[in-house]
Amino acid sequence: MIDVLDTIERWRGEGQRVAVATVVGVENSAPRDPGAVLAVSERGAVAGSVSGGCVESAVYEEAQDAIATGRPRLVSYGISDADAISVGLTCGGTIHVFVERLDW
Repeated sequence: MIDVLDTIERWRGEGQRVAVATVVGVENSAPRDPGAVLAVSERGAVAGSVSGGCVESAVYEEAQDAIATGRPRLVSYGISDADAISVGLTCGGTIHVFVERLDW
């Protein structure tokens, strides 16, 4: 969170609404540990990362919806070991991400 806080404060200072997605749990292998954050502004700007891969776009969409609706949500993304190996990854894993609009 620390690495994106300045950006979030700048967006909020500009009057933009912001959503934050935070990795809250990991099962097996994952590119980012719990505590990793992705922030999204209502204008579509992004700071941080929760996966460094294909999950980012899905989390971005969840964040945009959270900005629009104010509804927080817990979302999970994962791949089995067998599927991971078939696409060139060494193992599968799951991340759990909490997405919320900042209302401060």
